[in-house]
Amino acid sequence: MSARDVWGSISLAGLVAAGWGWAPAPMAHAQQAANSSGKPAAETVLPGVTVDAPRPRPVDGRAPSARPTAAQTASSAPRRPPASSPAAALSSATTGPTATTPLNGNATPASGSRLGLTAREIPATVEVIGAETLREQGYHTTVDAVKGATGVSAGDAPNDVGFAMRGFQGNQINVLYNGINIGPTGFTALTMETFNLDRVEFLKGPSSLSSGQGAVGGTINFVTKAPHTGPVESEAFIGFDQRGTFRSGFGSGGSTTVRGLDYRFDISRTREVGFIDDTEFKNVHVSGQLNYRLSDSFRTFVAAEFKDYKAKPYEGTPLVPVAFSGANATSGIVSGTKVSDYNGTNLGAVTIDGRTLSTNYNVIDGHKTIKESWVRSGFEWDLNNAVTLRSQIYNYNASRDWYNNEVSAFNAGTNLVDRERFFVHHNHNIVGNVTDVTWNGSIFGLSNRMVASVESSHTDFTRPGAANFPGESVPLVGFDRGTYGLLTTQLQTAAIDSVAINLEDRLKLTDSFALVGGLRYNPFTLDRNWIRNGAERPGFPYSKSWQPVTGRIGYTWEALPGTTFYSQYATASDISADSIFLLSPTQNLTLSDSRSYETGVKQLVWNGRAEWTFSAFDIERNNVYSAQAGQQLNLAGKVKSQGIELAAAVRPTTETRLWGNVAYVRARYADYDLANGGSFSGNTPPNIPAVIVNGGGSYRFLNPGWWPVELGFSVRHVGDRWSTDANTVKLLAYTTADLFAFIDLPKVPLFATATSTRLAFRVRNVTDKRYAAWSDPFYPDQIFLGAPRTYEVEASFKF
Repeated sequence: MSARDVWGSISLAGLVAAGWGWAPAPMAHAQQAANSSGKPAAETVLPGVTVDAPRPRPVDGRAPSARPTAAQTASSAPRRPPASSPAAALSSATTGPTATTPLNGNATPASGSRLGLTAREIPATVEVIGAETLREQGYHTTVDAVKGATGVSAGDAPNDVGFAMRGFQGNQINVLYNGINIGPTGFTALTMETFNLDRVEFLKGPSSLSSGQGAVGGTINFVTKAPHTGPVESEAFIGFDQRGTFRSGFGSGGSTTVRGLDYRFDISRTREVGFIDDTEFKNVHVSGQLNYRLSDSFRTFVAAEFKDYKAKPYEGTPLVPVAFSGANATSGIVSGTKVSDYNGTNLGAVTIDGRTLSTNYNVIDGHKTIKESWVRSGFEWDLNNAVTLRSQIYNYNASRDWYNNEVSAFNAGTNLVDRERFFVHHNHNIVGNVTDVTWNGSIFGLSNRMVASVESSHTDFTRPGAANFPGESVPLVGFDRGTYGLLTTQLQTAAIDSVAINLEDRLKLTDSFALVGGLRYNPFTLDRNWIRNGAERPGFPYSKSWQPVTGRIGYTWEALPGTTFYSQYATASDISADSIFLLSPTQNLTLSDSRSYETGVKQLVWNGRAEWTFSAFDIERNNVYSAQAGQQLNLAGKVKSQGIELAAAVRPTTETRLWGNVAYVRARYADYDLANGGSFSGNTPPNIPAVIVNGGGSYRFLNPGWWPVELGFSVRHVGDRWSTDANTVKLLAYTTADLFAFIDLPKVPLFATATSTRLAFRVRNVTDKRYAAWSDPFYPDQIFLGAPRTYEVEASFKF
């Protein structure tokens, strides 16, 4: 997201919610699934939807147990809480493998619940995309991965990280890292290579219970790779595209010569060249973890991570009058009429000028740099057969710098593009602890599992930002990009102290029917100051406290083996203005409250070869403020969102894989009355398409006379979206298609040490569709274009 948006996106909602942050469970990417009898079936991973459930390895030489049937899974006691804890992951290694299913219903996502439930046992829509699917679908970046999930959209520009789901966008989507919430998506969500990730988890709908403030539309959890117990396994890859992009990575993990000590280390390096002139981003990501089993009942871990991100950003392409562009006007990208929010001139019917499809309106010295570091450590202690104590401490530190021209607004009075600069820097530090106690027992003879946890965190945030905004006007094409110019700054600070008490419980009334619920009490305090020209601004410093209570209650009912019905009611809360730094102390500092009703069904059939899920939801968020141009906010009343989601995958034969998902949402404002007497009630919020469809398939040729070759495709359709609350400029629907081919090579002298070598060829956006990918409500005179056709080649190795 743009730096100007960052000026207004230090959402208190995200900063205070440093949620559960254990590291992931050990993952070994299974290439075989189990049918309902527990017997393996060949070739199970489905591109794009098939994901890799954790498959714990034997501990101390013990063989894993067979996978339970669907009925046994439903009637068994809940599993230990999953990945958010490496210590819990070590203990789970003795419980046997969890088989991969077409939609990964047997995976145990940390973001869905702390109760250790599988995705099928959680009364909500949960998706998991594992490392093998990230690799096979070519999801190089975290933005790529997010767009593969049901009903999720995102901006394509590497520097502009914005997500939307279930009728909400931006900071109403929580982004977690190993279960920890570090702040609002607008400035903390960093585009990164997926090589270091073990999986990406999605929890749809309000979810403050599991991830804290800000989770209205849903939660995305990025989980890094963690150690496994067993022989050392290593992997590496190298890839290129025709624009000059270069990607590489190396990872290794397994047991050391020290009994009980396992390790994991990963490093990736990316230089992605953008499709806009003189744009790119570079990212180095290093992550590592040690797990140590001191005894059968006590396990501990330490993990560290570092990211170094440097970008020459793309800040958007200006909307231009059709009358001005003439023969250069494009079709199929945008439509509608526009009065400039920056200079007030009437552009009339607008278009994207064909001469600007790769034009960079940023200044020559524009840049974005981010350095992040993590340190995490914790333990798990089985006090007895029924009680487990876990605790983790963590420290997150980030230094961020934006220095760009961010406004590019066409002026119909001068036929020039008005430009304006913006600068901001962040020093961001969080220290936190999460401690919980898990109890497995019974109530009145009914199986019960309860988790009680206490979270605490302290955030220090310092933000030197621009106090002046240099700018000028330039021709639409053929201009001197210039430099930033004079910069003067001002200082804003925030100190946030948060405590949260969580309680979750699962009570099994019968072997097939369970009640699942929880409550979260989360008092937090903000202390702010703002200094400009050496003096404190009026009303500063000030302090404000909140005490939100959120929760959920639902049920799961396995009416037939493999068929689970569910319903739930959930609530969430967040800062009403989305961005606390846009409100003065005299304005409304109350919280928004959200509620959701959801019901659905999840089914695994055909001996584990087919799986589908269906959900219907109704969400309402009250006391909403909405972003407007010029860093202004409107009191928008409420947002209502109803929709349905359907995902399915099937393996008709050993060689064939098919998958698809579709989401429909109707989102609109209510009680959105303007000060001038107008109204936006009934309008759709920006960047929310009514329909998103993903699908694909592949066929693997197994002729003994050939090297194994797999051919496949994927298709993505995103419906019309609006660029602002006014609903006057439409980002038109688009459909893109990708083609890919894999060749698995036998051992050859060049790669003699590799046990698996794969060459991958991919064409993205094969029809070279030009489309609008995203808009920024703070910059409504410009939009972000999607990437054109791209050719890629990659070699990967396992050894």
